[in-house]
Amino acid sequence: MFDVLGRIKELREARGWSVYRLALLAEIPQSTIATWYQKNLCPPIDKLEILCDIFGITLAEFFLVGNTDELPGEQIELLKKWCLLSSSQKAAIFTIINAFLGK
Repeated sequence: MFDVLGRIKELREARGWSVYRLALLAEIPQSTIATWYQKNLCPPIDKLEILCDIFGITLAEFFLVGNTDELPGEQIELLKKWCLLSSSQKAAIFTIINAFLGK
């Protein structure tokens, strides 16, 4: 399983940023980021997109590190296509996904 929190930490530390600085840049409360780590929660996709913007990478690049053989090709393609969508298109996709999941 992909370590999302580990990847965020890796990218943050590579830039020499504290959690506080990342929180300021991303305009995400530091307490929110701390909760992700304390409770081992995966950040919501919209927050991951904000973090990726701050790190200067795409969402696909966030997940495509090291050995990409672990990810099925369809997931890689999905991530690449996701990055091409507008905010309204992404919101529409979330609506559809939630409908399928009964949420």
